[in-house]
Amino acid sequence: MRCFKIVLAHVAILATVNLQIAVADRPPNIVVILADDLGYGDVTPNNPVSRIPTPTFNRLAREGVTFTDAHSGSGVCTPTRYGLVCGRYAWRTQLKRGVLNGYSKPLISSSQQTIGAVLKSAGYYTGCVGKWHLGLGWQWQKSSSEKINDQGVSREQKKVDYSKALTDGPTNHGFDESYIIPASLDMSPYVYIKNDRVTSVPDSNIASSKFPKFYRQGEISPEFKHVECLSHLMGKANDFIRERSKTDQPFFLYFAMPSPHKPVIPMERFQGTTPLGSYGDFVAQVDWTIGEVLKTLDESQVTENTLLIVTSDNGSFMRRFDQAGETDHIDDEEVQGFRAENHCANGPLRGTKADVYEAGHRVPFFVCWPGKVKPGARVAKVICHTDILATVAEASGAKYDSIASEDTFSFLPSALIHPNHPPEPRPRVINHSSAGMFAIRDGNWKLVFGNGSGGRELPKGTPFKKPYQLYDLDADLGERNNLIDQHAEIEANLTRLFRGIAHGDQN
Repeated sequence: MRCFKIVLAHVAILATVNLQIAVADRPPNIVVILADDLGYGDVTPNNPVSRIPTPTFNRLAREGVTFTDAHSGSGVCTPTRYGLVCGRYAWRTQLKRGVLNGYSKPLISSSQQTIGAVLKSAGYYTGCVGKWHLGLGWQWQKSSSEKINDQGVSREQKKVDYSKALTDGPTNHGFDESYIIPASLDMSPYVYIKNDRVTSVPDSNIASSKFPKFYRQGEISPEFKHVECLSHLMGKANDFIRERSKTDQPFFLYFAMPSPHKPVIPMERFQGTTPLGSYGDFVAQVDWTIGEVLKTLDESQVTENTLLIVTSDNGSFMRRFDQAGETDHIDDEEVQGFRAENHCANGPLRGTKADVYEAGHRVPFFVCWPGKVKPGARVAKVICHTDILATVAEASGAKYDSIASEDTFSFLPSALIHPNHPPEPRPRVINHSSAGMFAIRDGNWKLVFGNGSGGRELPKGTPFKKPYQLYDLDADLGERNNLIDQHAEIEANLTRLFRGIAHGDQN
């Protein structure tokens, strides 16, 4: 009997050792959190004088790596999300400018590789929660022709058949499960979609509302409340983490928050918590929301083996007013901007969301992985959202097709304490504005292929119309000194590089 007990003890010890080895050798869980319209200067790790408390972002900066020169591929929502999910620039598709709406057809082709598919093929259970905004496979019904003007011209009015399953969505592109809203929180239809079906059919229409509670008129389901949307989606993300943490299978969660994008509607508990009006309060709620996800990872005891990436899809829509005494959001909440003395949502950067200038696409970017990445490090390496696919593939050991995702390059070696190989130079980053203005970034140099912002700041300019703009970002981060007339050789070289990348040559 004594020998039998000894044998059992040894078996128990071996089982414990094997379990520890299995946990250590298991690929990390991966969580990517994407805020919506959160500015570079909204978070205190990037802007110490920000008057918005962001304790969660402070934790991310303390425990992980802050990339200070990170960029979205575009200054607006849809193309950035395509780049993150697919590892390639959206201008390589039919979407050359602007964004989709809630009823748009799918942008991702059926053959396109995605981050979800890459990780699923490597044994991950994959989930998507939040704002999709990449088009959906709605099924439509036709109503009778309706007269629309005095000349008797008519058209067929198409309506979504909400009783039918969607033919395209996240679960058709590598995600095992999803719980999403179709597009931005200010775009109809205002519904939740679980996997391939709406959770509740719209039964009414709501009228449009002006800023800060801006949203467009449209169909809405009885369960959909704009002010509750962020919290509701957070709950679904946390549920996913709790459930998947109970299994031995590594998981991937893509949590695309719809905020602080318009409508700017902080919950009551956050109202008045900052001196910056509803926008500041909403950003505080975004920070808290991310903190709740981190708390769930902690409570589920998976933080230690989770690679976490937190960023924003583009810059903030809140303008910076440099003129003293100008009425701003603090004076009047209907004003979409702050005097610089009160807050710089995009920090020292020029422009705003949608622009090809830095404020349009330089974004907060944090990477945490306890024991793996450098805690408290700040890395000035130029990276892009398209790089997330290659990075998580390297971290997990997953394989991906570098031809199908031609614009993704791993930044993992720049973040790791002990990288398996030295960081490699990343090919030049291409940025794209809402109106189709391109820019290329190479080291300290940035060349804009047009004569304006390509977005919202005046003059908006025209793509590929000269004079082009050349900026030395090391000396002029605010992009105020156009050096195009002084460096013809740099313009020529960057133009050559841009044409090469546009035609598939990353060298």
